[in-house]
Amino acid sequence: MKIFDLKKQLNNFTAKQRKEDHTIGLVPTMGALHTGHISLVKKALLENDLVVVSIFVNPTQFDKKDDLEKYPRTFEKDIELLKQVSDNIVVFAPTVDEIYDGNVTSESYEFDGLDKVMEGEFRTGHFDGVGTIVELLLRTVAPDKAYFGEKDFQQLQIIRKMAEIKNLPYEIIGCPIEREPHGLAMSSRNERLSKETREEAGFIHTTLQAAKAEFGTKSATYIKDWVKSEFEQHPLFDLEYFEIADENTLTPALKIQNNQKYRAFIAVYADGVRLIDNLRLN
Repeated sequence: MKIFDLKKQLNNFTAKQRKEDHTIGLVPTMGALHTGHISLVKKALLENDLVVVSIFVNPTQFDKKDDLEKYPRTFEKDIELLKQVSDNIVVFAPTVDEIYDGNVTSESYEFDGLDKVMEGEFRTGHFDGVGTIVELLLRTVAPDKAYFGEKDFQQLQIIRKMAEIKNLPYEIIGCPIEREPHGLAMSSRNERLSKETREEAGFIHTTLQAAKAEFGTKSATYIKDWVKSEFEQHPLFDLEYFEIADENTLTPALKIQNNQKYRAFIAVYADGVRLIDNLRLN
């Protein structure tokens, strides 16, 4: 395994790989790796000769300084975990100044409204920060394929839109959500939950599954009201939002159309930690 913290080092190495006609996959992460990340890495390894895993906690996508400071950083543990997976992994772990060339600001994007709902409504500037860092990483690594988890499904759609409007020639691949045994979507943030809350947090996924069971027989408004009432009765969780939206446009569903695909999206606070999840409904 090779570890680079400078763009020039990485570029020199990947250039040699391309001369040998090796394909390159990219898995962008913010570290604190878990089974969900590893599933992305394994898929990338199956489809490419070499995989670059970036480990970088991106400051421009955090709307709250406190959240940035509390984000778990476990670099040595991450490296050991990746070493167990494959030797065909390159870790790119730049400093903030290195990746941003000393100008730590977000670009402003037009995401055709994808950024105005759900996460965008509650996290000001978040998706401009995401778009900025993903564009920087894609241009730096120039992968054949880049892999993102569907837990952040809105983010995935926005990254696809960013690649489209910037005419970036890299294939963006979404990968299924990895879950803990009781259903909680795997996330680095889960480590900040108390043992009791983490054990109870399967309630989020269970509620999404119940909403899916009602989908098609009950209205979107009825399901949204039901989910809200379920969380009002649970002492450990505070519901920030629950939305049923078109999978492609992310437009909230007012009336269900037979020829469209829908997902349920949710954000919940537990122990002061913000957890998100989603589930395809049809």
